[in-house]
Amino acid sequence: MQVDDTGSAGFLLGTVESVAGWARKASVWPATFGLACCSIEMMATGCARFDISRIGMEVFRGSPRNADLMIVAGRLSQKMAPVARQVYDQMPEPKWVVAMGVCASTGGMFNNYAIVQGVDHVLPVDIYLPGCPPRPEMLMHALLALHDQIQHEPLLKNKREIAAAAERAALAAEPTSHMTGLLR
Repeated sequence: MQVDDTGSAGFLLGTVESVAGWARKASVWPATFGLACCSIEMMATGCARFDISRIGMEVFRGSPRNADLMIVAGRLSQKMAPVARQVYDQMPEPKWVVAMGVCASTGGMFNNYAIVQGVDHVLPVDIYLPGCPPRPEMLMHALLALHDQIQHEPLLKNKREIAAAAERAALAAEPTSHMTGLLR
């Protein structure tokens, strides 16, 4: 955006895409999807002194139809994976996913058949947040990084094509438990 101050009354110049990006980043509504110990840190971020309302995330929504950000906090079991996908599918577009904690990102210390080895095998993840459990300051940093990503995303047709391609690539990715050479 530019400010034209050549005349006595200046005016603001910008694109519709930049204004829409600013509006979208300032009104992100997260869905509650706490699965393990990381959810305690997610609750601490929403309360206490961390106060995520200053970045436009006043209330964690109880319904996926009222949310556009899904914070998967903790380990995702094989039984819970279809539910996570159903909640994600019920969210309106545009929507984003944050994998909070090492268990959500890669399965963590739970390298067994019962735990999904990374939420990205079920959902398209936008931000990975490492840690066991990550501190509220780390979640705030990840949310601010997501805000920057949201503000610079393309609108409409290009956004849908990019999101569909990213989701196809994530769902077609080989699980980390099947990769050779990692467990040595």
